[in-house]
Amino acid sequence: MTKLQNPLKERFEAVNKDLANVSKAQKKLGKALDKALPPKPLPTEHDAMENRTALINRAIAMHLLREGEFEVASTFISETQNNPPLDHVPRSSPIPIETPGDADQPMSDVDDEMSRSMSTTATAQRHADVPPLQSQELQEKFTDMYRILQELRSHNLMPAIEWARRNSDALEARGSNFEFELSKLQYVWLFKGPATNGLPDDTYNGRSGALLYARQNFGRFQARHLREIQQLASAMVYAPNLSESPYHAIFASDTAFADVAASFTREFCSLLGLSAESPLYVAATAGALALPRLLKYTSAAKAKGTAWTTADELAFETPLPARMVYHSIFVCPVSKEQTTESNPPMMIPCGHVLAKETLTKLCKGTRFKCPYCPSDGNIKDAKQIIL
Repeated sequence: MTKLQNPLKERFEAVNKDLANVSKAQKKLGKALDKALPPKPLPTEHDAMENRTALINRAIAMHLLREGEFEVASTFISETQNNPPLDHVPRSSPIPIETPGDADQPMSDVDDEMSRSMSTTATAQRHADVPPLQSQELQEKFTDMYRILQELRSHNLMPAIEWARRNSDALEARGSNFEFELSKLQYVWLFKGPATNGLPDDTYNGRSGALLYARQNFGRFQARHLREIQQLASAMVYAPNLSESPYHAIFASDTAFADVAASFTREFCSLLGLSAESPLYVAATAGALALPRLLKYTSAAKAKGTAWTTADELAFETPLPARMVYHSIFVCPVSKEQTTESNPPMMIPCGHVLAKETLTKLCKGTRFKCPYCPSDGNIKDAKQIIL
């Protein structure tokens, strides 16, 4: 009987030990969750966007239009216009039923209503300052953008080239080389021939087609891109063994269409006065990345009894992806002075950037020599850039 009881006792002890281990694991998991998740709701003492409902609605509508969600954007704009914001109503105060004309209404209530009325007027004025969103016009423009992007994904460059030609003056004014980059890629795509590009095997395709395209289109780019045009033409000699030639990198098209699609989106939005990426997306993403560090800083500051005193900037550095780091100023590498509206940054034909006053001092007559490379140029070829 004793021999039978010992195995049962051992098994009972083993079960108890397993239960104890499970209990310990549950406690560790609970502690880990407490550390990972904030124990309290986010602080709501101050809402910086409380009185900016119109701007928030505009940002949401613009984001929907940029993403091609035209029906959703139309519904959102209609509903927000037909339902004006109620952010002038204090959160802690109910909407009063009485009116100032009531004889029995206390004077303090009248004062409160007058204050609310003034607040409502100020709010309406703030919303009036926000320009109306031309949603139909923007929808048409973004529809055109998505149509061209779809063609680029299908390796058809002609709609993008036609768009660049129609807007060549505006692109030139911005110092953009986008039209030439499109034409250069079209030359490369034709050069590769029907086995690669899938276009008809005729005189307009292959090396003969590329040469014909260059003769018809590259003349207008010679003043600024002569060296690159010469390299493209010289590659004809190495066509049988292009991968071993000095020009093989120019003809690598693995990511060329993805790159030109990104450039097209950036240029298209720039001509509309918009950033390449949706501001709402950038703000939400950057905020999500910065939030954990901000909460940690706030908790530490409260524990030490200190306060955040900076009004227009964060009290610490927030690591963000390189594409979300914006540098709105330029310091001339020659004069070491920051550029201004009256002394803007200027890009010279070789690609280097100098302040306008520096460029003027370097000029002898109308020509100048770049201080960083052997290139020289004419001052009329320098383009102002906007950072």
